[in-house]
Amino acid sequence: MRLGVVGMLPANPAEIRTRHLAAIRALRLTGVGLSISAKNSPPATAPMWQRVRLLFADEGIDIVQVGIGYQACLFDPDDEARSLLLEEIRRGFGIARALGAHAALIRSGSLSSNGSYSPHRENHRPACRDRLLDSLRWLASVAESLEQTVVVETHLLTIMRSPEFNRAVIRDVGSTRMRLVMDYVNHFQSLHQVYDSRERLRHIFDCMGPVSAIGHCKDIAVRDGFVLHMDEEVPGEGELDLGTALRLWHEEHPDGYMMLEHLPDESYPLAAANVHGILEKERIPVY
Repeated sequence: MRLGVVGMLPANPAEIRTRHLAAIRALRLTGVGLSISAKNSPPATAPMWQRVRLLFADEGIDIVQVGIGYQACLFDPDDEARSLLLEEIRRGFGIARALGAHAALIRSGSLSSNGSYSPHRENHRPACRDRLLDSLRWLASVAESLEQTVVVETHLLTIMRSPEFNRAVIRDVGSTRMRLVMDYVNHFQSLHQVYDSRERLRHIFDCMGPVSAIGHCKDIAVRDGFVLHMDEEVPGEGELDLGTALRLWHEEHPDGYMMLEHLPDESYPLAAANVHGILEKERIPVY
């Protein structure tokens, strides 16, 4: 397997320099994630993207994921708003392709006005699933024409709420270019699952592993409070059996990337060291 990071870079890709990539390589990481705006980033033909692509190639760092940022929802009941969003995402796919990204990353969104990962009762109506499938099928056809793999972020608070649901959605889209992110921490639903994480991890990977293209490597910490508070934690500093998670990923995707993410820059050295230590202990090869 391979190990990368979503972080340690300027938010604006135009500001990335060799020193940023050298710091990533020093942690024995070989891939990165970039973020772009679906609407406001320069077009795929802009010279900036060619410069960024060549910079990464010269430094031997893969652009693993390009996260496409937008506010709207893939299952918005307003057909005009949804059509505009899909065209913006199509533009983002073109940029990901120009960068040579392993995957373009999208999210389902939410009908909540509080944000894409905020829960809302209406998200789980059958009509929302139907509209989500319509959007993903349209995007899959675009991805196929570009030969660009796309991954969908999932989370228990969103319409992409469970490993079983997510597997079924990808099955029903019916395109090998439409895959999932193996973000296993997003699908722990109870304290028991965290404390007996091997069983839960196996179930998550059984459902989502075959239809995932990249993974996000994180841990979980349980906090005090009423009723249940679980936070993301530096890998190796939380409650999960990460040896099991990494082994399951390697068995399914021996050449696939696990990406460290959602940490302050100063925490990535510890995260990288912990994960490399777990990989060595489990005798999982990484390159």
